[in-house]
Amino acid sequence: MLAVISDIHGNLGGLEAILADAGNVGADGLVCLGDVASFGPQPRETLRRVQALGCPVIMGNADDEILYPDKLKGLEETRIDSNILFDIVSWCAEQLTDADRDFIRTFQPTVKIELEKLPILCFHGSPRSYNDVIVATTPDETLAQFFQKRAPLMLGGHTHQPILRRFQDITFVNPGSVGSPYELLSNGEARNPAWAEYALIEVVGGQPSITFRRVPYNVTPVLETAKRSGMPHAAWWCADWSD
Repeated sequence: MLAVISDIHGNLGGLEAILADAGNVGADGLVCLGDVASFGPQPRETLRRVQALGCPVIMGNADDEILYPDKLKGLEETRIDSNILFDIVSWCAEQLTDADRDFIRTFQPTVKIELEKLPILCFHGSPRSYNDVIVATTPDETLAQFFQKRAPLMLGGHTHQPILRRFQDITFVNPGSVGSPYELLSNGEARNPAWAEYALIEVVGGQPSITFRRVPYNVTPVLETAKRSGMPHAAWWCADWSD
């Protein structure tokens, strides 16, 4: 059974909750779809925890940004003020050593694996770019452009939204976000709920069987760590979380 994680974003508490749950249900494989360390209160600790797991890791947009935070200068964001984004990512980058950055540079744009002879293609946004966005309503013609490189099972992250979608002969799965999931409120605002998300994949009769998991955990220690960490805009970061 393969556990699929993505978008940890420096939230070690969320990662530990997922790893404990995956171990309890008997997962014996793991792949990480990227965005490991940036934009959370424990970038260094989270990165090193993933490194110790020894699993394949995909290069996400936030992984590239933590290597080169100057790319974020002047970037317009829809939910995050660009100055806040730059300040937090720059701080996260400062927490890393040269060895940490060397590890991030080993992340791959795409990774091919097999689960019981079922070919799987792993990426962050799409096989074409970690910035590509795939949601439930993405037009088929757009997916055709994204999926020129393909496999029967495609695993991607980036949107922080769990998705299971069929396209032609492809099953696409987004496991959601380990460290920064969100839910939309009735007033149109978004909040980070007190759970971590991932997916489990088994092969049954040659076909993938997908289970989405939401693991509740105590986010209070994560918020307390953020406030003590020296991360800029920590109060703003913590205000997005519900308990």
